[in-house]
Amino acid sequence: MTILIIGAGPGGLIAALHLHRLGHDVRVFESVPAICPLGVGLNLLPHAVRELTILGLAGELAAISIPTAELAYHNKHGQLIWREPRGLDAGYRWPQFSVHRGRLQMLLLDAVVKALGPEKVRAGMHLDSFAQDVSGVTARFIERTSRVPAGEVRGDILIGADGIHSTVRRAFYPDESTPPYSGRILWRATTEAPPFLTGRTMIMAGHANQKFVAYPICPDAATRGRSLVNWIAELQMGGDRAPIPRDWNRLADKSRFAPMFQDWHFPWLDVPALIAGAEAVYEFPLVDRNPVPRWSFGRVTLLGDAAHPMFPVGSNGASQAILDAAALAEALATHADPVVALKGYESRRLEPTALIVKTNRKHGPEVVMQMAEERAPQGFQDIAAVIPRTELEEIANRYKAIAGFDRDRLNAKGHDTPAFAPGAGSDPAAKTPVAS
Repeated sequence: MTILIIGAGPGGLIAALHLHRLGHDVRVFESVPAICPLGVGLNLLPHAVRELTILGLAGELAAISIPTAELAYHNKHGQLIWREPRGLDAGYRWPQFSVHRGRLQMLLLDAVVKALGPEKVRAGMHLDSFAQDVSGVTARFIERTSRVPAGEVRGDILIGADGIHSTVRRAFYPDESTPPYSGRILWRATTEAPPFLTGRTMIMAGHANQKFVAYPICPDAATRGRSLVNWIAELQMGGDRAPIPRDWNRLADKSRFAPMFQDWHFPWLDVPALIAGAEAVYEFPLVDRNPVPRWSFGRVTLLGDAAHPMFPVGSNGASQAILDAAALAEALATHADPVVALKGYESRRLEPTALIVKTNRKHGPEVVMQMAEERAPQGFQDIAAVIPRTELEEIANRYKAIAGFDRDRLNAKGHDTPAFAPGAGSDPAAKTPVAS
């Protein structure tokens, strides 16, 4: 089959790699004129790293990432609420990785270009519209800035991996409003600084209305005894409309938020110094979208942020897009009829991701910081007297189950065996799932 993928973010690129392995003719279209290493840091959870391992990218991924050792939640005074090991340190068969989003995207882009050929990845192709019939889909493209027509492409199916402002999604949900604004703003940046805690720790401090997240993302800095720290400052700003669009390139003025963190000098991390040390800070409204009743419409479906944009809670954005890509490939390997396959993919991923969206709106596992703020706003001597350990453990374990990375269930899956047979896509008779 000829498969058209709209969007060259991590989700779309990983889908391209999976589907190419199945023998499909895969073509990727990206709206921007040139695909550049934009963004800041992100985390890949063990179930997502498993999928990248299946694709043969484990070594290259490890070379550009920091293997996260632990996750720690603190209150606004820097006191420890909950700490848990992560990735290999927690007994998973796959690491959890912290990585610069741009470096990850370039790694995946290089892999896609090598596998598919450079002519199959086309930048500067903004999807304007599409139409489908019983035999396929016709996509019509324009040049995004000039609006000049850029041609038509015909395929058997079309995958909308084109982000939170998805053109594909808008075609099926034309009355959907702009993403609802939460009233909260994120400021994101990277700063080189001395390592903190284990040197591979991801920390979150504060509460629902004021939060600071930090974790290292660069192994090159680590070899020099330094840490390139990805950090996020979040504040409740109020209002009912997002002041800016979601844009990787929106520069911000530190004076908008830095004064609120000026006293956050913790024994193990100097937050004001991190903020002051950043060369450029990027501003984002905290937005998501309401879950929709379906993603698949005939020969067209949605993937990643186009399907289920969610708050950046629990390190799930990129990881869930990666799981989408794997589930889509498995469905297409299992069902000869592409319409049936796309519905099968939807049935597997729709409800789990909707639950994550709703759980993240309630702060997900980060709710422990808000609980500490409400129960002990002035701090505590013993966290167990504020939140019993059994309650903290239950919150952490419940979220892992919701997000699909319960350790024992994940470890029971094959270490490097895909859930579908490579090459099955080229022979309908061979479309038999392989035990994972």
